[in-house]
Amino acid sequence: MKRLGIIIFACALLTAIFATRVIAQPSSAPEVGAPAAAAPVAGHPEASKSVVSESAPTLFHIGPLPVTNSMVYTWVVGAVIFLMVRLGTRRMKEVPLGMQNLIESTVEGLEDMTAGVLEPKVARWVFPFAATFFIFIIMSNLMGLLPGVGSIGMGVPDQSGSLTSSWPRAIVHAEAPIFRPPTADANMTVAMASVFLVMCFVWAIRYNGVWGFIKHTFGIKGDTNKWTFAPMFLLFIFIGSVEIVSIVFIRPLALAMRLYGNILGGESVLTIMLTHTPLGLGALPFYFFELFVAVVQALVFTLLVIAFVGTMCMHDDGEAAAH
Repeated sequence: MKRLGIIIFACALLTAIFATRVIAQPSSAPEVGAPAAAAPVAGHPEASKSVVSESAPTLFHIGPLPVTNSMVYTWVVGAVIFLMVRLGTRRMKEVPLGMQNLIESTVEGLEDMTAGVLEPKVARWVFPFAATFFIFIIMSNLMGLLPGVGSIGMGVPDQSGSLTSSWPRAIVHAEAPIFRPPTADANMTVAMASVFLVMCFVWAIRYNGVWGFIKHTFGIKGDTNKWTFAPMFLLFIFIGSVEIVSIVFIRPLALAMRLYGNILGGESVLTIMLTHTPLGLGALPFYFFELFVAVVQALVFTLLVIAFVGTMCMHDDGEAAAH
């Protein structure tokens, strides 16, 4: 529980550091006597703004620090995880039931998955990290599908004359929603990928040692003789350089953008269907699909983290035979 809280706090802190200031542009209201052509058409004013913004809007500031809606929802998700763990472990039973059973099944499944890929000592290092990521991501994804998330906030008043426009304080679309799924904010996914990158190097050096890590990355694999040593040495220097580029840039980018793109895309589709179909009923089938995506993306992120660590914390065939 302590490690889980530390990892979530680190991700939230990095999110705050990466968060860009978003200056809300006030919607220009039509002036009195303005020509009717300036009014929105087709009953959907500002329809071009109905798709979810790529950047998370800033709700308020704490000193110089901008606080976005995704940061606020990160705190909410963290609080929900904390309450669920406390409720599930408050009265531990030998035969788990209810919340305790759910927590134990999740933890045991993640532990078995980590141990099945990594060596035992590496699995002990990585398991709390990977399990925290999985729990946080799946909770963020699922809680992002709750009614009101992304749809309650500030926006253009709905004056289309439709059924929903008669509701109190109805808007066409929440341009600055109060809540936004943390995983639909690139700042959060980049922060998680950055934490992964740092810990990956820590584990690799802890496992191999500094010289061992260099040898593992740039060293020649396989047997050579004096005639083939020079070209093989140059070849593996090139391969090691590509590997370093992959470790430092490509892997974190793949982790961050895959999760961000899938969740943002799903949220955008739901927003379009909610605002462009009668009573938003067109979004109903997509909700079931997004439930599937929420689980799959959390699982894919966790599996990639484990697999990437495994490539850096493993002995070569020759070293394994020597051990």
